[in-house]
Amino acid sequence: MRPRRSVLYMPGANERALEKAKTLPADALILDLEDAVAPDAKVAARDRVCAAAASGDYGRREVTIRVNGIDTPWHADDLAAAGKAGPAAVVVPKVNSADEVRVIAATLPEPVEIWAMIETPVAVLRCAEIAAASERLTALVLGTNDLAKELLAEQVPGRGPLLGPLSMCVLAARATGKAILDGVYNDVRDADGFERECRQGREFGFDGKTLIHPSQVEPCNRIFSPSEEDVERSRKIIEAFEAAQREGRGVVTVDGRMIENLHVDNARRILDLAAAVTQT
Repeated sequence: MRPRRSVLYMPGANERALEKAKTLPADALILDLEDAVAPDAKVAARDRVCAAAASGDYGRREVTIRVNGIDTPWHADDLAAAGKAGPAAVVVPKVNSADEVRVIAATLPEPVEIWAMIETPVAVLRCAEIAAASERLTALVLGTNDLAKELLAEQVPGRGPLLGPLSMCVLAARATGKAILDGVYNDVRDADGFERECRQGREFGFDGKTLIHPSQVEPCNRIFSPSEEDVERSRKIIEAFEAAQREGRGVVTVDGRMIENLHVDNARRILDLAAAVTQT
């Protein structure tokens, strides 16, 4: 299992940022050709990002490239160049349908994966269809800034109005066996607020969070890593379940609570993540 607790956006037009990313403890990097790059710098940034992705200089970090959107003049050339560079995945903004995923999967060479960004109301409503569109699609990425702009008439504190859409996307990811990453937290000076949102995202079922500043990496890794208590409980669940199977018992309890297959699956996922985190 590949950990994706902390996924850091790095501006593709900034060579110093791409170099700094080699030293950061993020699980994954999104080398960005979209929002972080001005229109007149798109082509130069594409060349720089693709060279970085192909370099092999980022160690254990999962390196992805965010291309420009499907409806932009740079999209096709971005996809072609990214496919040749061979990143772990291509991150596609504003995916709105399963057909879009299938077209991208047919365009990209294997084994490059697809991460689909969910950023619009229609994408939320079709999230399960989008997630199931291709085995090449391995992760959903929430674009909460754009989603909030489309949903809300005015900015409000907290994420109350987004909780329904976030839950729908987590359900879609779990139903289709995909990873899912929470959106960014914009105020890099508000460390307490960032940690609260990380905890909320983990409680909602997100696998990790996308980040916009290196200072957010360490707290994100800490919060999205399984605790010692999580690991110990997961071991107890699996041991009790396997013992019940050997003895032919249909009812399994741990600490007075009934255990079902979904609890066992989640316990195995936690142990896999703990083992992967230990290896990084």
